[in-house]
Amino acid sequence: MKFFIDTANLEDIKEAQAMGVLDGVTTNPSLMAKEGITGKDNILKHYLDICNIVDGDVSAEVISTDYEGMVREGEELAALHKQIVVKLPMIGDGVKACKYFSSKGIRTNVTLVFSAGQALLAAKAGATYVSPFLGRLDDVSTDGMHLIEEIRTIYDNYNYQTQILSASVRHTMHIVNCAKIGSDVMTGPLSAIKGLLKHPLTDIGLKQFVEDAKKMNL
Repeated sequence: MKFFIDTANLEDIKEAQAMGVLDGVTTNPSLMAKEGITGKDNILKHYLDICNIVDGDVSAEVISTDYEGMVREGEELAALHKQIVVKLPMIGDGVKACKYFSSKGIRTNVTLVFSAGQALLAAKAGATYVSPFLGRLDDVSTDGMHLIEEIRTIYDNYNYQTQILSASVRHTMHIVNCAKIGSDVMTGPLSAIKGLLKHPLTDIGLKQFVEDAKKMNL
């Protein structure tokens, strides 16, 4: 399973990259705003800065909600860097734009997916990635993991090449369960990725090793 980090914070991206496990980045207008990145030129430059840190795909989201606007913005984003994947909303015009980009060889990530039917439409339109939002489903007392299972079954049934990018990951068990189900990618915060390092027995064992090493007068 690929590990993407969901942020616009360059320091978090650099730290995840330094761990040696980062495969890509997802971001969106909300995450850009959180980092104080405003204005078209600054946003485009920030995407390039991210591409210069990581080796993998970087999802860059369109702002428009109409077909013509999404095509115009998506083409501009795709032209920025070979690592850019155009991020589109799961709406009618978004699916239409996804089909257009697919026909042009431009990679896409269809986001804000909350049902298996939406994921099926994205795959039929040729999406490179589909992003079901686990955490947001959990927030409304719905099992987000069940959605990942449904999408995995449908895609396997028909050999769709669209990759399942499990998004809105909140914690380490989301990551582990996504891996068990067979999600192609997960994207979440640095805290969730680093959380995989933690286990009390590791801490206890390491403490004992260090104490024993001191007795050896090395």
